[in-house]
Amino acid sequence: MALRNIRVQGDPVLNKVCKPVKEVTPRIRELIDDMIETMYDANGVGLAAPQVGILKRIVVIDIYDGNGPLVMINPEILETSGEQTGDEGCLSIPGKAAQVTRPNYVKARFFDEDMNECEVEGEELLARAICHETDHLDGHLYVEKAEGPIHDVVYVEEDEEEEEA
Repeated sequence: MALRNIRVQGDPVLNKVCKPVKEVTPRIRELIDDMIETMYDANGVGLAAPQVGILKRIVVIDIYDGNGPLVMINPEILETSGEQTGDEGCLSIPGKAAQVTRPNYVKARFFDEDMNECEVEGEELLARAICHETDHLDGHLYVEKAEGPIHDVVYVEEDEEEEEA
């Protein structure tokens, strides 16, 4: 496994539509493993293949609920309902966030690493992550949906939080 470079806003690869995965080859498995490692290294909740420069319909998500990581190949949103508005960020737009409204519930179909067809239902953060990452596969960034200004995000290190407590 290896860390991949995360492409940032302005890189044309982030605005391209990704191609479906026809079969899971050893290179695709390596890409998935690298994407998971890269997402964790960057403290992300999700990562889409175009964010590491690969135009394939693959996303990895971990909302840190003990069930991740979720690997979705060729994901397709089948159903949405409700709405939630909250701060959303992106590893391709580091240090920034904006208010974005997304569905509060999402049902999606995808293939796993063995090309078995699967479905997942998610609410709140998982629903937001599925929508955000599938947008990447169609060349869209969250800033296109931003409601209001994009603002800086300041991350507090855990050690600093403990000292303040």
